[in-house]
Amino acid sequence: MTAIEKGPARLALAPEVGGAIAAFTVEGRDVLRPMAEGATDALQTASFPLVPFCNRIPHGRFVFEGREVALPPNLGDHPHALHGQGWRAVWAVETAGEGEALLSYDHAPDAWPWAYRAEQRFVLSETGFRAELTVTNTGDAPMPTGLGFHPYFPRRPGETLTAANDGVWLIDTDALPTIHHPGPWDADWAAGAAVEGHGLIDHCYTGWDQRAVLSAPSAPDTVITASATCRWLHVYVPPGEDYLCVEPCASRPNPFGQGETGMVTLAPGESRSVWMAVATA
Repeated sequence: MTAIEKGPARLALAPEVGGAIAAFTVEGRDVLRPMAEGATDALQTASFPLVPFCNRIPHGRFVFEGREVALPPNLGDHPHALHGQGWRAVWAVETAGEGEALLSYDHAPDAWPWAYRAEQRFVLSETGFRAELTVTNTGDAPMPTGLGFHPYFPRRPGETLTAANDGVWLIDTDALPTIHHPGPWDADWAAGAAVEGHGLIDHCYTGWDQRAVLSAPSAPDTVITASATCRWLHVYVPPGEDYLCVEPCASRPNPFGQGETGMVTLAPGESRSVWMAVATA
């Protein structure tokens, strides 16, 4: 594990577990859900990168520029390929110290038949951090790309989430987006809504303005901001758990499906970056 500090803020990284964040604290308070002791799965960490795509590809199968691709499942017996390769890989620590760190991961072609290099640059302040995720096509053919972040936040008593949006992709029983519902659905995050009191929320929201706020009585707000390309916000609130996820994404679930999904094509040598910042206020 690697850690960097800036005044009262501390960011611990777990490069060996999907290039994840293990913990982020300010004055000893957990701003992100801390990684479980001895965890070896990114799903048990504080946050992990989504590269080179976000969320689920149905049964891992898609066609890109005439090439048929079949990705194996990477979440137990779940049938769909999820979140790319970065979160299942070991990352290297390039630099760490003085409030900054750089992690890297080089992907060799396999079932995902494109070579790429991913980098995460973390910059810490006394109240928050900024994570920049970059992917570079290091192969000799165009590569599809979508990037995002998967942070976990402690679910505090009386927690509310405020996040502008104009609609939501509703999921089917396979957790795949099927219908785009304009306007609020169940929890009205645009107006600010309680996190508790709902069934499973595992939805992708459209029209996000790159700012979300988690608020709880007698506690500092947590403010999540992101780059303009992160036009989708995925919210995951599992019933009965002590956390929730507020995920800035530059592409939506089923990234090779119909309509505008946010996926871009990188020419050989071309790069794309997105960033997320988490701060207390």
